[in-house]
Amino acid sequence: MRIGIDLGGTKIEGIVLGSGGAELARERMATPAGDYPGTLAAIRDLVVALENDAGHRCPVGIGMPGSWSRATGLIKNSNSVCLNGQPLRRDLEALLERPLRFANDADCLALSEAADGAAAGAAVVFGVIVGTGTGGGIVVDGKLVTGPNGTAGEWGHNPLPWPRTEELPGPECYCGLQGCIETWLSGPGLARDYLNSQGEALDAVEIGRRAAAGDAPVVACLQRHADRMARALASVINVLDPDVIVLGGGVSNIDTLYTAVPALWTRYVFSDRVDTRLVRAQHGDSSGVRGAAWLWPAAG
Repeated sequence: MRIGIDLGGTKIEGIVLGSGGAELARERMATPAGDYPGTLAAIRDLVVALENDAGHRCPVGIGMPGSWSRATGLIKNSNSVCLNGQPLRRDLEALLERPLRFANDADCLALSEAADGAAAGAAVVFGVIVGTGTGGGIVVDGKLVTGPNGTAGEWGHNPLPWPRTEELPGPECYCGLQGCIETWLSGPGLARDYLNSQGEALDAVEIGRRAAAGDAPVVACLQRHADRMARALASVINVLDPDVIVLGGGVSNIDTLYTAVPALWTRYVFSDRVDTRLVRAQHGDSSGVRGAAWLWPAAG
């Protein structure tokens, strides 16, 4: 058995997985907002509760926003800002009295879907989270690729490819640059595009609902969004050439993306045909927490 913990901005969720990927127990609690010591205590309590469910001590994997810096041992690039600059690995390993494995939440999505989800059996998988932010993870032959800088798959902080005149210089990004893919493809980016074009504030969920009902301005907004996603993913295909691209996060629930984006990306991919498949995450919101557990091999 293995425990996976998904450390989110509003909730911390944990599961116990059996060797075949069967979910044996699940617990969740609210994330102590802006409270680093409280977050550590909450994760400890969650692991204790899950081990009580399992009946014994288990290896633990942690999925989190941001990443662990090999240079400093501290957390960087997290939108849960109370984690940035903190020695999360050291503190949790001391608190739980065991070695832990950590990965970015998008890495966990990719690993989960490559292990037993929508991309099971694929040699090269690119996992995408398009929600509050835009992240990515890479799995090759069942193994997570992180890279020497811990930034493998961070496509959201590259510039939007082949920008239109009206897209330049692009929105400011929290990373300090302008025109990052995240500023366009995230849920807030989609909502901002609709606000700028129609003067009405809608979130990504409502945009998806109105598009399904055939609302013309919303459909036009989603057509722009699909073209931007096609350009952004085409640049990934040109570099990585994955067998499968898996979408997760709130924006992934917009059904039309799965036909519109592949129809558009062929003009941007440097090939006579594109065999990469674009699919929805099979495990949905549970992919992150399952991927955290998959950070440990099935033998535990």
